[in-house]
Amino acid sequence: MNKSWLIVLLAFTTLAGCGLFGDKAANGFEEVLYTAPVKNISDSIDKDPQNADLLLKRALLLSQGNHNDIAYFDYKKSWELKPTEESAVLYAANLFLTGRNNDAISLLEDLRKKYPNNPEFLRRLAEAYTQAGRKDEALALLDQLTVSDSANFEAYYEKGLLYTSMKDTVNGIKMLEAAFNLQPTIQNGLALANLYAETKNPRTIALCDLLQQRDTAKEFVDPIFLKGVYFANIKDFPKAVALFDECMMRDWQFMEPYIEKGIIFYEQKNYDEALKTFQFATTLNYSYPDSYFWIGRCYEAIGKKEEALDYYSKALAFDRRFQEAKDAITRLKNQK
Repeated sequence: MNKSWLIVLLAFTTLAGCGLFGDKAANGFEEVLYTAPVKNISDSIDKDPQNADLLLKRALLLSQGNHNDIAYFDYKKSWELKPTEESAVLYAANLFLTGRNNDAISLLEDLRKKYPNNPEFLRRLAEAYTQAGRKDEALALLDQLTVSDSANFEAYYEKGLLYTSMKDTVNGIKMLEAAFNLQPTIQNGLALANLYAETKNPRTIALCDLLQQRDTAKEFVDPIFLKGVYFANIKDFPKAVALFDECMMRDWQFMEPYIEKGIIFYEQKNYDEALKTFQFATTLNYSYPDSYFWIGRCYEAIGKKEEALDYYSKALAFDRRFQEAKDAITRLKNQK
């Protein structure tokens, strides 16, 4: 919004409506705000635009409908009208979701001072620092949390992920083990099992078996997949392939098993089977970049560089941040 529009709108506040900045029809909000389940609350806000509770209630409904950019205005105004710890947590979460990370950090730093006894603000600030690349500062905050509350499983979980991102898998495993021991949820267990599998730790199997037993609804194929990753990493390829096949049977839309199975064939220099696997994956999800990248790897391995370059380019088209595809394209072009 430019400044001239802002001046006009401030001069005609009676036209703003619904507690949002800007004309509702012009900015595209009206269709969302005046459709169920939000319409009744919007009508109430029209009558009482300074009601912070109504604004927060509507923001939550908008968030549930994945209208986070619209919800931002309600969270912001609700917080300004009635700053509470509850609205602060929700407002900070929305700032992250809408890409306003610097605003989130500023808010959380203020909240940490205002509510020093609320560990949630400390944990959220650590998340914000992590996303901003300030990992040492994030780790220091999480250390404070685990020292002050040794039962804070969320802090241990975040520390585990942070250590892992810092390539410190030893401490990553320690922290995730602590989180899982305190709160043995599927989420905590899968994060730990993933690290076990990547470090060829035989505990992978027992942990994944436990997670499968607890998944009575059989909603998750991840434990089966991670067992496959473990066996692939220790070069027990027949067991790995069997587990990846089981994943595909349970959830054909889960793409990672196709890629991991194809990589096994690739590493065995069975390029025909690898190509068949990766090409089949493209028929299930045409926009999944890894499939095209590995097709490119296969073609490059058998000396078909033009075909390889084409598929690396396709991978990059679907994911502009695919660094390995960029490197492969550069490598092949330099060979010409």
